[in-house]
Amino acid sequence: MSVFVMGDLDLAVRGRTYREPDGPHSMVVRGRDLDSALQHLTARNDCRSLAVVGLPEQVPDLAPLVGRRLLLVDGDSRRLRDFAEVAIRAGIEVEWIRSARPPFERLAAALLPVGGIILAAGRSSRMPGSQKLLLDIDGVPMVRHVLEAASEGGCHQTVVVYAEDDVKRAINGRAEVVFNPQAQSGMASSIQVGLRAMRQEIEAAMVILGDQPLVGSRTVATLLRAWRREGSRPAVAAAGAEGWAPPVILSRELWGDLFALTGDAGARQVLQGRPELLDVVPAPGRSDDIDTPDDYEKIVRLFPRRRPRQRA
Repeated sequence: MSVFVMGDLDLAVRGRTYREPDGPHSMVVRGRDLDSALQHLTARNDCRSLAVVGLPEQVPDLAPLVGRRLLLVDGDSRRLRDFAEVAIRAGIEVEWIRSARPPFERLAAALLPVGGIILAAGRSSRMPGSQKLLLDIDGVPMVRHVLEAASEGGCHQTVVVYAEDDVKRAINGRAEVVFNPQAQSGMASSIQVGLRAMRQEIEAAMVILGDQPLVGSRTVATLLRAWRREGSRPAVAAAGAEGWAPPVILSRELWGDLFALTGDAGARQVLQGRPELLDVVPAPGRSDDIDTPDDYEKIVRLFPRRRPRQRA
């Protein structure tokens, strides 16, 4: 998706264009150009979100923004409050940043939202007698560590694809859960179930395995930052022993290929032999997954312990 930059803002974000784009897009403007931006929104139903940097004194009619997302950036609390109150009363989805200068990360995140898909429908065939995703790591089921990494790392929407009710109960309302009735057919079906659950505004999906508890929020944030940079490729993954390893971010333009997969195929089959589609970046954290009891013991030894809370 394009990001239409109106005016003289210098924002090195993927898909940036200073010309009016043809297809679906987001938009970022300075406050002095807000009236022109609202005219654009009135004419273009495919403009999904607007970021305004430096708000004007007077709040204009924000009706063209109904049904779209709005990000406000300004160093003046009063102006932010005035604009936000009008937007909320109009039923507009709005967030705001109190800052005199537009912070790239927050702007890019608002313009290019990414959803997280946690694959948690596997059979644990090499972990006899237990559902590995429920194994205790530092007092928490393994899959919850992965969920926390996705949500705390900056995914706008987090979906857990499950097949067993025990996994759903372990999530306990902390994320959206979607059932995969075809889980026995392999990973491809779980990816596809997760993609179908992504909201319309989501521009890319980060696929994470439910048995990767050492993938932390910093890993997720690093990959999101790399994918949103201008010039990045459609897919971004963390460097690993085999060249790259999940998590991997996949732009919407690749979803058609993912929906064509069958069996145990996944993102690797889509990206294999197509280096022009993938950026591999160094990221903190570890991509180790857990398949056997020995893997579990290793992860428990490696897992960073949480600091005990100090008593008041």
